[in-house]
Order: sequence, then structure tokens, then C-alpha cells
Amino acid sequence: MERRAWVGTAGWERRLPDDEDDELTWLLFQQEDVLSVAQASRYFSRKAIRHRLATGRWRRVHRGVLVTHNGPLGDGHLRWIAVLATGSRAVLGGLTAARQWGLRRYGGTPVHLLLPAGLRADRPPPGVVVHRSRHLPDTDVLPVGQPPRTMPARSVVDAAQWARTDEEARAIVAAAFQQRLVGRDDLHRVLDRLPRARRYGLILRTADDAAGGSHSLAELDFLALVRRAGLPEPTRQKIRYDAAGRPRYLDVYFDRWRVHVEVDGGQHLDPRTAWSDMRRQNDLWIEGERVLRFPAWAVRNTPDDVIAQLRAALRAAGWPG
Repeated sequence: MERRAWVGTAGWERRLPDDEDDELTWLLFQQEDVLSVAQASRYFSRKAIRHRLATGRWRRVHRGVLVTHNGPLGDGHLRWIAVLATGSRAVLGGLTAARQWGLRRYGGTPVHLLLPAGLRADRPPPGVVVHRSRHLPDTDVLPVGQPPRTMPARSVVDAAQWARTDEEARAIVAAAFQQRLVGRDDLHRVLDRLPRARRYGLILRTADDAAGGSHSLAELDFLALVRRAGLPEPTRQKIRYDAAGRPRYLDVYFDRWRVHVEVDGGQHLDPRTAWSDMRRQNDLWIEGERVLRFPAWAVRNTPDDVIAQLRAALRAAGWPG
């Protein structure tokens, strides 16, 4: 029988077990070769465990936690070490869980764990942050997760709660919507269960704006500027079709006055992206649209100039002001 293989989190190839393999082989595969001492004791005598540690085949990485190889440790190993070292009720939470669900651009340490409030936890390993919650229902935890983790919406809400700044919290929520990890109703249901969540109002407003189409921090900042200036409420991420029939998404569009605004992040400096932007802008100009473009740094650092130009464009297009 051909043996299938995959690349583990530390970068080397691991064999995928098959139906003929025993329970221990499957357990080691699922847990990235990390075992608690209690788990190891179900398959090995104390003498056999001590021998493997003494000869360097295994190593003790934390009190009560073993790694059954002597190679480098990857992110997957660190997650399992954190969970097994902290207790049976520990689950991955916040950004750590969100990354497991596919959230991009937020890698690295620390490993965030979530425990029910009042539950005693052993001293966590270095690089692990333990959080507690009085509200951790079964609906917020993936029942078959490896390792166990919170569901996407709960993960995003907790990540925003635990973020270092309000700006980071908003960026996490916006990224989760942009990457289609969560929906508006998902976050609302979690917030309904957590009425005392830190940054409750900020998370709720950001989720509503992101669900309406503001999928980056720069777009959220621009929308806040528009509202403070008393300008009309725009449509976000409006779909238009170019000359070739391909769908194009407009960052901000004032439908009635046919004024289109693009908020450009750093990726727009790439030549291929820049040409795509120019071609889309040309198509809009040909159709009679007014197109304004602002870099993200201008939205944050020179908001008065941005609003002055937008107001002038709207007035030129017929907005009474």
C-alpha cells in the first residue's frame, strides 16, 4: 500500500497514518508528536518513558508534556504544548484560533488560550497567554477541533477584546470580514451572549460597517471621516462591470452623484496592481464618473484635505451641500 505523506508545521515530511496503524500512531499524528505524560503512560511504562528521555529520543518541553522527537518545534507543536500543559478544559482562542480558521496577516506568538472562569490552570509555558471567560458555551467551541478551539466569530470577538489598541481591534474585525471568515449575524450572536465584552460598541460598529462593505482599516477610517463631515452615506464595495464584462468592486461610491472614491493601501504601489487600478479608473471616466483616489496615509494624516476634495467633487456633481 502506498504511504501518503504531508509536511508538518516544523517543515519536514510526516507520514499520514492509515487504517492499519494503531491508536498511538493516530494520536501522535493528530497531536503533532506531542503527548501529555498521562497520555504516554497509557502506552508505555514509566521505565520506557524514562529511557526515551534519557537517550534523547524524546524530550520534556514542559511539566507534564513530552515531544516524541528531537527535531525543531513548529507552530503546531507550540499550540499542542500550550493546550496539554494548561489543562483539559483549555481551548485555543482569539488570534490563535482565528489563524487556525484561516485568518491571514496575523501570525506569530503568543499562543492565546481560553479557559472557563474559576478553573485552576497549571503554570503555562513561555509564550502562552491564558484568558478566562464566564461565558464559554458549547456553541462557541468546535467539538472536534485538533487542538480544540473557539468558533470563528467567538475567536474574532475575543481577538478584538484582547488587542493592544482600538485600531488593532478594528483591523482584526475588518480583516475577518474581508477574508470571509465571519458574517454580521455571527458576530452579533456572540456579542449578544457577551454584553460586557471589552470594546463591545467598537466591535459592533466595526462589524456593521465591515458587513456594509468597508473591508480595510483605511476604508473604515474614510467612512468615519465622511460621517463626521456630514456628507451623504456612500455605498461600499459596489459591483461594477468593466468593458470586458469582469466584475469590479468600488471601495466607496456615491450613487446619486456618480462619485467614486478609491482608498489605496500599500499593495497599490505594485506596478501590476497600479495598472489594473488605472485601467478601472479609465473605464469609469469614459462612462462619465468622477473618480477620486486617496492613499491610506492621507486619510489618517491629512483628513481635512481629503474631505475638502470629496466635498468639492460632490458639489461639482450636483450635491447641494
